Formats: sequence, C-alpha cells, structure tokens
Amino acid sequence: MSPRFSAKCAILFLATLLALAFKAKAGSIVVYWGQDAREGTLTDTCASGKYGIVNIAFLSVFGNGKKPQVNLAGHCDPSSNGCQRVSRGIHNCQNQGIKVMLSIVGGSGGYTLTSPDEARGVAEYLWNNFLSGNSNSRPLGDAILDGIDFDIEGGERHYVVLASRLSELSRGGRKVYLTAAPQCPFPDNWLDKALQTGLFDYVWIQFYNNPQCEYNTNNPQSFKDSWNKWTSSIPARKFFVGLPASRAAAGNGFVTTDVLKSQVLPFVQGSPKYGGVMLWNKYSDDQSGYSSRIRDSV
Repeated sequence: MSPRFSAKCAILFLATLLALAFKAKAGSIVVYWGQDAREGTLTDTCASGKYGIVNIAFLSVFGNGKKPQVNLAGHCDPSSNGCQRVSRGIHNCQNQGIKVMLSIVGGSGGYTLTSPDEARGVAEYLWNNFLSGNSNSRPLGDAILDGIDFDIEGGERHYVVLASRLSELSRGGRKVYLTAAPQCPFPDNWLDKALQTGLFDYVWIQFYNNPQCEYNTNNPQSFKDSWNKWTSSIPARKFFVGLPASRAAAGNGFVTTDVLKSQVLPFVQGSPKYGGVMLWNKYSDDQSGYSSRIRDSV
C-alpha cells in the first residue's frame, strides 16, 4: 500500500469518526404550535427548517363525560370542522421528515380522567380521531399524527391506563410515539407512574416556572441535579431541555442563547439520552429568533 493511499484512508477514517461523533451529539428542536394565530401556519412552521418535532397544542377538553375538543386558539374553529384544514400542514410536515404530535391538555382545567374505563375510552377516541383508527369526523382531517404528547398539569391520575391503551392499539401497526412535558421537580405530580412504564419515547422537561430546578448561572447545580435525576430514573429513549423561547413566554426560567450554548448544552449533551431542546412556543420563537441562534449547537 502506498503512503499516499494510506494517508487518504486515514483521512477518510477520521472524517467518518467525526461524522459519527457529530451525529451522536446532534439533537432536535421541538416546538409547540397552535396557541397563537400570529405564529403562521403549520406548513410555514415546518418549512422554516428549524424544527424536528412539532406539537400541535392542544386537545384541551376530555374526560368526566365531556366530548373531547381541540383548541387551536385563533387558527380555526373546531365546532364548524374548520380545523380539518390543518391536515394539509400535517402532511407537509411529515413529508419533510418532521414528526407531528397532538398535545393533550396544557394548562387548562377542562380535563380529568375519572376512572380506568374512561381513560381507555379517551385513548380509543384519540386512536380513531387522530391516529390510525377510523372516524367519520376527524377534527384535524385525514392526516395520521405521529403520536400523543402528554402535557398534563392536573386531573385524576389514570394516565398509566391512557398511555398503555394507546400503546396496545398501535401494536403490529404504525408506530405511535408517546411524549411528555413534565415539570422539572422530580417526581412529576401527575405523570410519574405513567413515565415509569417505559412506554414513553421522548420527555421534554419543563425547566421553567419552577425556580427550584431551572438553570441559574449563580447556582447551576440544582438544574444539573434535576437533569441527572430525570435521565437516570425515567426509562424514556430521549430527554429534552424545555425552555421558554422568550422572556415573555413564561413567568421565569428564560435562558439566554449564549448561556444555553456555553453552559447548558455542553452539560446535557454528555448524556447518552440527550435529545435536544423544546421551546414554548412558536410565536415566541418567531419574535426572539431563539431557535435560529441555537440550532447549529443543539
């Protein structure tokens, strides 16, 4: 073998190693879309090239005998089937390899699960109306979403049954991703038992509106302890740092992009379960340009 050939092989080998190392480190940016009509369409959101996963927010009413109902703020009127046009945006996103989830509940108080049977019923509603099941009145049209995001902040604790039934329904067919957005204090008041099942793929921890575990440059250890606790205790595939995309997007917990890139990301990327960054929400990101400033570092 000639020295020149050997040198070329060595360069290719090193390039391959660097590419693999970069791929192992690379994460995605997740964003919540649907709660501000000023944020643009779902198609525009995905066409921006900034996001790997979009959570449609929210299915805000379910349980306690109520008919489940989506609320996409000023984007469309679900009562007149006006939100079925969102289906085109879902298809457009998925055609670009972007996962689209339906996020259930958020901070509203219009939900609860009063029994295991009701939890199973809600799971079957989600399956038939948003996933691979069949219904004559799908609120978001004919598109099949990639999964369900649990942004639970109240209600009775039957979410283990809800997650388990969704998992059962998807066996042998198209993968249904289960994701969750728990508050950073561990364990989460509402989702801990569900998260312990191992059924959840991605967990974006809300490191905001919770001063005891947010990132603070004067005391970064509380954040680090919380991140380590979550990633070592919950059997999910990937974990994401959940942050407000602007100061106005949350009461507290905003982290500047410079601090995120120089202090937060170097720490969390040391975890084999690191998945990326979640931002609340699309409109705030539009205003701040947060994702554009961090995407090359995530």
